[in-house]
Amino acid sequence: MLLKRHRSSENETVKRHRRSSEELLPHDVVVLILERLPVKSLLRFKSVSKKWKSTIESRCFQEQQFLRRRQSRGPDVLCVSIGDDNNNNNGYDEAPMNTVSLGSSIVSRVRLPTSNYILCPGSCDGLLCVYCVFTPSVVVNPATRLHQSFPLCNLQQFRIDMYDKGEYDYPSPKLGFGKDKFTSTYKPVWLYNSTEFGLENVTTCEVFDFSTNAWRYVLPASPYRINDVNFPVYFDGSLYWLTLCEETKLLSFDLHTETFQVICKAPFTPASDIFSHSNRIMCILNNRLCVSENNGATQVIWSLDSSGLNKTWKILCSIDFTKTVSWFGDKPLFPVKPIEILDDHKLLVGEHGYLVLHDLHAKSYDLLCLDRETTLGYPVSYFQSLFSVLPNSIICTDEPL
Repeated sequence: MLLKRHRSSENETVKRHRRSSEELLPHDVVVLILERLPVKSLLRFKSVSKKWKSTIESRCFQEQQFLRRRQSRGPDVLCVSIGDDNNNNNGYDEAPMNTVSLGSSIVSRVRLPTSNYILCPGSCDGLLCVYCVFTPSVVVNPATRLHQSFPLCNLQQFRIDMYDKGEYDYPSPKLGFGKDKFTSTYKPVWLYNSTEFGLENVTTCEVFDFSTNAWRYVLPASPYRINDVNFPVYFDGSLYWLTLCEETKLLSFDLHTETFQVICKAPFTPASDIFSHSNRIMCILNNRLCVSENNGATQVIWSLDSSGLNKTWKILCSIDFTKTVSWFGDKPLFPVKPIEILDDHKLLVGEHGYLVLHDLHAKSYDLLCLDRETTLGYPVSYFQSLFSVLPNSIICTDEPL
C-alpha cells in the first residue's frame, strides 16, 4: 500500500514538473527547440503532453524538422540488411555493427525483418521501399519503425503466373519510389517494356495510390523502351530511367502530372550491345542527378547541370580501379555504386561487401572499416525523418513485415 502511494506521489510530481516546464516557454519557442532534436528524442517527447504529441505528429512540424536536419548536417549512410540472419531474431533491430563517423555523417547498419529482398536505391524523405516479385511490397521508416505494405501490381501477378507455368526466362523490371512534391504524396511506380509480357504498347506504367490502396495504369507511358537492368532513381519530384536506345536518353516521370519526358541525351558513347547498357547506372550525389559508366579500368561519373537554359553534363570525378584492385578487382564487370559525397570532397562507393572512401582532392582511396562479421547489405544515403506514407501507418513490432 505504501509503495502504491509512493508511486502515485512520484507520478503527480512528474506531471506537475511537466506542466510547469510547458508554462515556462511559449509553445512556438518549444516548437523551434523540438525541430532541432533527433527523431529518437521526439518519439519519447510525444508522451510529455497531448499538445506536444499533436505538434510532433503534424505534417508541418515533420517537414520543418526534416528540413532543419538536412541544413544542419550531412546525410548519414545506412547499410540495410533485409530478412532474418543467424545473429538475430525476426524482430526489427539494429544489426551488429560498429558505427563510423565521417564528419557530421554517420555510417551504421539496420536490419529490416521482411521477406522481400530488393531495396529501391536511396531513400525518399527518410523512407525505404522494399519489394520482390511474389509478396506485397513495404515502405519502412527505419527511424520511427513505421511501415506500410501495399499489394501486388498486375506485372507482379503476371510474373507469378509465368512462374507457376514453369516459365522462368522473363525480364526483371525494377520498382521506383518517390514523392509528388506538390501534394506530398508518395508513389511506387512500375515502368516496363511491354513486348516481353505480350502487351502492345512500347512500355507499360503502373502507379500505386495509397489513398485508394490500388494500382492504376498511366497513359500514355514512355515512348521509348527503358533499360530495365538498372534501377530508376528519384530526384526532386520525378523518377528517372535510362532508355534502351543506341543513343541513351534520360527519361523522367513527373510524379505530380504523371507524364513522361525526355530530358536530354546521356553523355555515353552509343551502345554497341546490351552489355554496354548494363555498365551504366544512375545515382544522386551532392543533390544532383548523376550517371556513371564503367569503362573497364575506370568508372566516370557525370553530374547534370540544370542551372542554365540548356541541361549539360559535367564530369564530376572518376574511379581508378587500378587503385582499388584489392576490393573491387582490377576491371569490375559492372559499375560500383556511388552512394554519397561526404564533407564536399569524399565520394563513398560500395560493392562486393566493401565501402570505399575516395578523397576527390587527394585522389586517395581508403577502406571504411566496419564489422565484417555481418553482411554489409544495401548502403543508402539517408536522413532521419518522422514521415510515413499514411497517417495511420503501422508501428513495427517484433513480427516480420
